[in-house]
Amino acid sequence: MITLDQINLAHIKVEVEAAFEAYETALMKNDLTMLDQFFWPSYLTTRFGLAENLYGIEAIRAFREARDTGTLKRTLINSRITTYGEDFATATTEFVRDDQSVGRQSQAWVRFLGGWRIVSAHISMNEECSSSSSESSNRNA
Repeated sequence: MITLDQINLAHIKVEVEAAFEAYETALMKNDLTMLDQFFWPSYLTTRFGLAENLYGIEAIRAFREARDTGTLKRTLINSRITTYGEDFATATTEFVRDDQSVGRQSQAWVRFLGGWRIVSAHISMNEECSSSSSESSNRNA
């Protein structure tokens, strides 16, 4: 059971923030090898995207290899990492693309023997939101 004093342990939060930032760097470079390493290599891993529901690491890999990468560039806003104990965390963020479209992303991270891995991810666009509503937000990469 997690107690309140185990939420956002400083040393764990630093680890997950670093993993989250490294994931974003790999995503912006479309580094498929690195991106693959951030996901738990299991049939239980899920990723729900803009038009796809991916069940298992093989489906995620196939999607990444086949997708159009013309719209990856984005600026993150309102990023939030929350850790629960030493082995589980969530990461949520909003993003703005160059065309001013706004989206959101959430990830569940688990620490395994090999390090922090995403076990579940979701990305969607927020058609109701514009970048002007987020101008005062802090950017966290």
